[in-house]
Amino acid sequence: MQPSRDISRLIEIMAALRDPDGGCPWDLVQDFRSIRHYTIEEAYEVADAIEREDFVDLREELGDLLLQPIYHAQMAKEAGHFDIGDVVETITEKLIRRHPHVFGDVVADGAADAQERWEAIKVHERAAKAERKGDAEPSILDDVPQVLPALARAEKLTKRAAKVGFDWPDLPAVRAKIEEELAEVAEAEASGDENALREEIGDLLFAVANLARKAGVDPEAALRDANSKFTRRFHYVESRCREEAIEPAVAGLDRLDAYWNEIRSKDKT
Repeated sequence: MQPSRDISRLIEIMAALRDPDGGCPWDLVQDFRSIRHYTIEEAYEVADAIEREDFVDLREELGDLLLQPIYHAQMAKEAGHFDIGDVVETITEKLIRRHPHVFGDVVADGAADAQERWEAIKVHERAAKAERKGDAEPSILDDVPQVLPALARAEKLTKRAAKVGFDWPDLPAVRAKIEEELAEVAEAEASGDENALREEIGDLLFAVANLARKAGVDPEAALRDANSKFTRRFHYVESRCREEAIEPAVAGLDRLDAYWNEIRSKDKT
């Protein structure tokens, strides 16, 4: 079998890998749950390539990500649930339905108006989905995925709640809430109650995610950037230790902090 630019070849390859007669032993024993983490990992690797602006890597990572729906659809086909054609039909139908200003007679007055119409259509879709599942009262939070990273889910939950007016009026109000949560963390720490401390730190993180959302900042992306900055700066600290022929573990906090302040100063110049 030869590679091809045609997606049908990818579908054929996946079917061959799952074929009980001559397929791959590893692929044959997989199921939806066993490969779901790969789907999440591949999405993050795509995001990483985008952040690095590495378009060679992006092409490869998009291919790895594309394999995931093909894989899941092949298993679904084997079980009699649906196939990749059903998946494509579903998303094309959804895109047409959610863009009446492109595929219908509705006129959208700019991007904000288009987004507002999109959200209104999603409200109706959530209600229909809840009715199909037998849920009497759908919630605006119903389709916020549980598997999202906690920080990203916190931002999405508060964004959804804000749509119905459940929101802080401005940034100072959210900062005041953060100060309140910090005080409660201190109280829990003083009490020695580990469960209370864990809960209050969670509330603090949730409030910080709300602050980011209110400021128009993606908290997940902001934290990733902070992680990258910390990594780069700590690498500098390690390199300075090597220059001084001293192990970081025995260098002492004062020396390590001095190195850290060196790179901080360089970053600001």
